[in-house]
Amino acid sequence: MRHLPSVMAVCVSALLLTSCGVGSSNTAVSPKKGDDITLGLLLPDRDTSRFDKFDYPLIKKEVAALTHGKGKVSYSNAGASAKRQSEQFQQMVSDGVDVILVDAVDAEAIEPDVQKAKDAGIPVIAYDRLARGPIDAYVSHDNELVGEVQGRAIVEALGDKAETSKVVMMNGSPADPNTALFKKGALSELNGKVVIAKEYDTREWLPSVAKANMKKAIASIGLNNIAAVYSANDDMAGAVLDELKEAGATKTLPVTGQDASLAAVQRVVAGEQYMTVYKSFLLEATNAAQIAVYKVQGRDLQFDALIRDKVDSPTQDDIPSLLVPVVALTKDNIRQTVVKDGVYTVQQICTAAYAADCAAIGLK
Repeated sequence: MRHLPSVMAVCVSALLLTSCGVGSSNTAVSPKKGDDITLGLLLPDRDTSRFDKFDYPLIKKEVAALTHGKGKVSYSNAGASAKRQSEQFQQMVSDGVDVILVDAVDAEAIEPDVQKAKDAGIPVIAYDRLARGPIDAYVSHDNELVGEVQGRAIVEALGDKAETSKVVMMNGSPADPNTALFKKGALSELNGKVVIAKEYDTREWLPSVAKANMKKAIASIGLNNIAAVYSANDDMAGAVLDELKEAGATKTLPVTGQDASLAAVQRVVAGEQYMTVYKSFLLEATNAAQIAVYKVQGRDLQFDALIRDKVDSPTQDDIPSLLVPVVALTKDNIRQTVVKDGVYTVQQICTAAYAADCAAIGLK
């Protein structure tokens, strides 16, 4: 359950904090620890390209900046294995890291490890996915809004034909608590406005599973009877589109995505993927690093300035949280989103294969 987000009304980035007089405050603080900080970072998988390419480097960079180069990040990736992540988590507790930032493979399975960290006096901050157990804070995007943006895009794309159009829903992993939030948001826009013909969960967010499920949907519904596909993220969207092509699709269907991966942005440019949800990795990762460092150093003023939302998990109420806003990325706003924020350059997007498509939308 989420409480009414207030992220739009407060300072959520380092620059905004400075303008509000928080990040630049000289208020006397008695830090619990100085700049010699070790942040343990646990990310869930490598199939989702953003984790290694954006989240880890951004967090590492921000920790260094906040600690005058003395702080470090101990990073482990679970490779989509909850068992491996548990082992990595326990190793970080044994190593005595100062704070753990965890994006859980399985939010429920991670609970005993969170408790062990708590017992050892190590703060745990849930990152991107809401982990169970006694966490100290939660940093993510407004995940219901992600689903709402995706669902609304499908309805708008279908236009007057929406009410009788058959839509396939390709949801994320049931072990990821965000999946339920994405789905809830999407259904708030889709229910009663389209025909949901088939719906699938996707184990571990694996594109191969999404592709197999899309094949089942085509066999059940009929290729020409599918009007659109709700895909919870970009990697699955790519797999869905591959299966549609292999099945002989001759028309382009509205297919959604999430994460604004480079391949997805290029598919949007080419008109193959209808949209993706751009979630500012810069804001999420940078603020998560700030919150972690401030927590360890006892900088309550700066910590509280970032944490203005409250969310509930199955094991804990009123978790201090920061929910970063999201935006629908389409052909019309690529320059104003991922290019402006420095996620990709025009040159990276507009390779030879996409040069004509880029020129057609004025992306040069």
